[in-house]
Formats: sequence, structure tokens, C-alpha cells
Amino acid sequence: MSEETTAGPAEGQPLSLWLATAGATDFPQLHGTVEVDVAVIGGGIAGLTAALALKRSGHSVAVLEAGRIGTGVTGHTTGKVTSLHRLAYTDLQRSHGVAAARSYGLANQAAVEYIGAVVDAENISCGFRRAANYTFAAGPDALPQVRAEAGLAADLGLPSTFTVDVPLPFPVAGAVRFDGQAQIHAVQYLQGLAGRVDGNGSFFFERTRALELREGRPVTVAAADGTVLARDAIVATNVPFADHGRFEALCRPHRSYIVAAPIDTPPLDATFISADEPMRSLLTVRLNGVTYLLAGGEGHPAGTQVDPAPRQASLAHYARVQFGAGGVAYRWSTQDALPLDGVPYAGPLNPDSRHAFVITGLRKWGLTNGTAAALMLADLLNGTPNEWAALFDTNRATSRAATAPGPPAAPGDTVPRQKAARRTADLAPGDGTVIETDGTSTACYRDPAGQVHAVSATCTHLGCTVGFNREDRTWDCPCHGSRFDVDGKVIQGPATEDLPGRPAP
Repeated sequence: MSEETTAGPAEGQPLSLWLATAGATDFPQLHGTVEVDVAVIGGGIAGLTAALALKRSGHSVAVLEAGRIGTGVTGHTTGKVTSLHRLAYTDLQRSHGVAAARSYGLANQAAVEYIGAVVDAENISCGFRRAANYTFAAGPDALPQVRAEAGLAADLGLPSTFTVDVPLPFPVAGAVRFDGQAQIHAVQYLQGLAGRVDGNGSFFFERTRALELREGRPVTVAAADGTVLARDAIVATNVPFADHGRFEALCRPHRSYIVAAPIDTPPLDATFISADEPMRSLLTVRLNGVTYLLAGGEGHPAGTQVDPAPRQASLAHYARVQFGAGGVAYRWSTQDALPLDGVPYAGPLNPDSRHAFVITGLRKWGLTNGTAAALMLADLLNGTPNEWAALFDTNRATSRAATAPGPPAAPGDTVPRQKAARRTADLAPGDGTVIETDGTSTACYRDPAGQVHAVSATCTHLGCTVGFNREDRTWDCPCHGSRFDVDGKVIQGPATEDLPGRPAP
């Protein structure tokens, strides 16, 4: 963090702007046995895009979503629909070569156009609008990188130019500009996709967590109160399960933050991200008569004990100083899977899988990478060649994987795990900690009413010790990204089993 801020009480509702303004859904839970051509696990951008593409090509599908539509990673996005991913092309050319950088770019640009075409064809009301996207250099230090990215992206066939005319309310040194990009209300888009998937022999199930996937003929996907039998299955849950730990070695979970604050100017016809550090991602949107600025950044490896308040305060300070924004209305965080070699995965779930497939590692650009990956799998299941699929293939060689850690926590920003309390009597309302007693780790949380919630602190996935996330009031696993609510219920995998309850120490 660079801005000088003092973190007081957090401003705004701890809720995604997209979820706050999308309206409720009420699709049924799965009960009994359903037989379809393809089972899709995960109702986010990747799963629903694959499901609709497969239904359109004549397959019956069943989508299983553990929560409500949009409550996962897609509902906590910025809303950018773009093939300009900061300085991705320079990085990809360096690590994988020009051909790989071109494939990545053209796949994502095709995803931009596909989303626009689906919105039109299916008449989905989701605020889709075209907007240029910029990667800007705030000062001279990042300008050479921005110039190089602009030239490379243009050579790859992408809609790229370098410009010093950047429509921000503060001066910058220059930017890469991609024309013909877009922004979207991500949750409304997902709701539209789900409504088109459900019906005519296909299904969308909410509040239905997949607990087991068994490959065979047919593939069996088991949930608490029902089963889906299918020829093929797609796992699109951000962090996969049923992969025997394969992708835990190939991706790392990463957490970042967004604040939404009202501004007094009309929405900008552009979206932005900085090439400089600390990274700032910017978008404006008008909803229910209010124009909001979304400012994102402040990322760190997931599961580390990081206090979100100073990070969100830093984003709020930036919004006020640079845009004249008012107080924060909404604040949220998101957790993504970053592929160690920089390229998403779309292909067989395990090396010997013939009927189970996976999408993961979307690099924090899930709206386009997730769409592109879903279309690759739809082509694969349809027997249709896809010119970009080899790059995303899950069975590609991984020896080139970069293993550099994610951005470190800022000095003074980490929260020691055991200084908060050594017994539940010391816990303040709204706080949680892991308490060690007689060799047993118990995750203890005291709610605002004073009641203590105690569960095992051992993640049910592979046995790591969870840590308390003060912003979201969740127990997060630092090893593989599983998340649980204060009563131990799984929020996000790869864990599929809840943390068992424990007596409060």
C-alpha cells in the first residue's frame, strides 16, 4: 500500500455492488436422480457459458451451483469484459513465446465478442456496453512497459494503440488502449444465462453442492439429496475438486479488494488498470440512479493473516483524491486461482480422464478467460477443432511454470494468528482466532450478540490450519484456498466437507 491512510471503522456495506443490485433468484435444489448429456459443476461464468453453448448445440445439461447465482467469484468481479489484461502479452511472450501470446489474446478477444453476441441473441438485460480499456502508466517509470505492450499487442492482431490521451480526471504518462471492449453487470448476465439453460430437458440447480464425482459410464455427480448421471462432466468451481490435488500444485489462490463509491460525474466510456504499483483497477457504472466508481487492488496471497481494513481504506482514499468520490457504499473481496505458468487451464480433469473436464486458473480475468475456456471445452465435447485449445490444455507441459510468490503483505499489515486471544473469554464481538489447547486447534468466533461459534481449525481438504478473515468473517485455508463460514459450512472449495463443531475452549 502506498497511500497514507488511517484505517478506522470500515465504510460501506460488506457486499458486492453486483449482488446488491441484481435481485434474487430461486432455482430449485436437486432431489432424486437426473440423467443428462453433460453435468456442469459450478454456476459461474465458466460453467454457465459452457452449459449454454452445449445446450445450443443439442446437448442436455444440468448445472449444480453450491450457493445462489453470482455468489461465487464471478459475482465479485470488476465487470470488465476485455482482452487487455494489464501487461499480459509482454509476460506471455517472454515465458511462452509469440504464438502463445497471440493465441491467448485472440481467444480472449473472441470471448469479448461472444459475450456481446449472447447478450443480443438471448436478450439479456445486464448493462452490457462497449467501452475502451486502458492500461495506463501513472508516471514515467512504467511508460516503456506500456509502449512495448501496445506495440506487441497490435502485432498480435489485437485492437491496440498507444496513446497519451487518457480520459482520466488526473494526468498520466500514457497508456495502451484497446478499442471495442465492454463492461457488464456480471450477476445479471449469469442470471440471464441460467434462465436460458434451464428448461427443455436441461436444468439449473441452486443450493446444490457437488460432493463427489465418479468417472465411468456414466459419470456420476453426487450431491446431498440427489445424483446427476451424465456422459461427461465439467468442473468449473474456480478451485477444482476431484482432481486428486493436481491443480493445487499448478495454481495459487490470491485475494484482492474492491470498493464502490458514488461520484458526481457521468460514467466514463472506458475502464482502466494501472501498470504501476500499487495496481489500481478502475471502472464506473450507473445503477439505480447513482454513478459508482469501482476501485480495486491491494491483492495478496490468500489465507495469509492480513487485515483488510487498511487495504480498503487505501482504495477509498484513492477514490476520494483522484475522483472526488464520496463515502464507500459497498466493499468486497474476491479470491482467484492464479496459474503458476500464467495460462488458464481447460481440459481433462486428470491426465487419464476421458469424460471429466476442468476449467481453472483464470488469472483474475474470468469474464473473458472463463468464457474462452468454456467455449474450448464445448468444442471439445462437440468434436469441433478449436485453434486456441492447445494453449489452455490441462495436459500441457508445466516445466515452464513460474514460481514467484504473489505480492507480499504491506509492512504492519499482517495480523498475528495468536495475539488476538488465547481463550474465548478474550475474544471481542465480531472477532475470531485459532486457539490451541492440548494439541487441538479450534477456530473460535464471537458474533456481535456475544455467542461463541467453535469449529475444528483443520481444513477438511488436506489438513492445513485455517485462519480468520476479519472482513468476510470466514475461516480461510492458506494452503489451497478453501473457505468456511463461522459455523464451519463450506463456502468455497476444494474442500467439500464442513469443519466439524467443537466445544469452545
